[in-house]
Amino acid sequence: MTLRILTAAALILSPAAALAQVTPGDMPPAGAMPLSEIIAKVETDLGADLGYIDDIQWDDDGYYEVEYHTADDREVEMRIDPTTGETIAR
Repeated sequence: MTLRILTAAALILSPAAALAQVTPGDMPPAGAMPLSEIIAKVETDLGADLGYIDDIQWDDDGYYEVEYHTADDREVEMRIDPTTGETIAR
């Protein structure tokens, strides 16, 4: 009976442990600006041209990818350096 319980527990915990593994490219580096500050900087830099921010994702190449719509509803994508908050040229 104890063996069955331990086997069941191992099967349940194995996928969770595999999903919990994080590699260095999966997250911003140490010293990165908080995401809230990066969003505030994007909003300030774009000013009246910003309609709304549609999506923000971390790219494992080392930057945030921000998708937003302009005030006249054009869709724009930009790359943001996580430590400076500055736009990265494509």
